[in-house]
Amino acid sequence: MRKLILLAALGSLVVPGTAMAAQHRHHGHDRQVMRHDRREVRQDRRELRRDRHELRQDRRQFRREVHRNVRHQRVVYVAPYRHWSYRPVRVGYRLQSPFYGSRYYINDYGMYRVRAPGHWQRWIRYGDDLLLVNVRTGRVLQVVHYNYW
Repeated sequence: MRKLILLAALGSLVVPGTAMAAQHRHHGHDRQVMRHDRREVRQDRRELRRDRHELRQDRRQFRREVHRNVRHQRVVYVAPYRHWSYRPVRVGYRLQSPFYGSRYYINDYGMYRVRAPGHWQRWIRYGDDLLLVNVRTGRVLQVVHYNYW
């Protein structure tokens, strides 16, 4: 009987020890998994940063190309009447109405890097220049030279 009690007491001491060892091994495995997960998260963040950086570069490149294409695109200017020849225009000059008709309006201000016109004003193309014109009076308010060249 004594041997049985001694064996039971010894067994009760051994079982928790083996359980703790198994738990400790399992806990070490959990740490490895957590470290691995952290590494993956860091790698994913790096990739995300790279992707964002590439996206910003692509957007910049696209804007440059669009602006370059607009500036260097040779668009043929159609004169409002026969035998017309280009003469430089200054602020205050009064244009005749055929020169600022709807055929010559510029509607995409950002593309040409000019501000949006105010009330009764229009950006028009005059030769290779852009003119901001008061459409009621025909007076030139601003001149941007060689924007189509």
